[in-house]
Amino acid sequence: MTTYGDNAFAPGMTSDAYTPDQLVAGHLNLVTDSVTLTGAAALVRGSVLGVTISAATAVAAAGTNTGNGVMGAVTASGIVQEGIYILRITKAVTNAGDFEIIDPRGIVVGLGSVATAFNQGGLAFTLADGSADYVPGDTFLITVSAPTAKYKLSTSAATDGSQIAEAILADAADPSSADVTVGIYKMGEFNQRALTLGAGQTLTAVKAQLGRRGIFLKNAVSAADPT
Repeated sequence: MTTYGDNAFAPGMTSDAYTPDQLVAGHLNLVTDSVTLTGAAALVRGSVLGVTISAATAVAAAGTNTGNGVMGAVTASGIVQEGIYILRITKAVTNAGDFEIIDPRGIVVGLGSVATAFNQGGLAFTLADGSADYVPGDTFLITVSAPTAKYKLSTSAATDGSQIAEAILADAADPSSADVTVGIYKMGEFNQRALTLGAGQTLTAVKAQLGRRGIFLKNAVSAADPT
């Protein structure tokens, strides 16, 4: 509610003008996604992003076993699946023993021996012998977590995969204190003059990279009065 006092009312007029940022520059359907953004500085809408993908991780935990050896660090790679793998001792041998690896689908994907380096089915580790030998049925559970993808400002000097332009940031965001969830454009037509590039990146380079991903850059004509 507007309240007027004793002063004479002076009529007037106001107007508002909407000025789009002109980032989107075409009628191709936009495809968006929600992703994790990481980095040391705030980014503006239109920043060109790359993605870095971490390796899968694996952590082992012993069951209620007779043998008391320990599992060394587990490396996950290649065709490893997310979920729980089971290491089961199948044969008792003094100061040794044999085992099988069962993947999350229940399929045996590898056979190995205690105190011998194992590298099959996407898992690599060494199961050490202990003062008490393993017996058939002793187990270890190996929990595998899937790789994680994080987006960041694409720079030409990066070596973690983010040097390749993958997407365009849809809204300003600041991941400097902690990773944040943001929206990105994964397909569409965009004004190259409205983009923000990371250090060392060029429009020529990112245009080729983004074009292979369904993001097309256009050298849009300014809406300013040419006179």
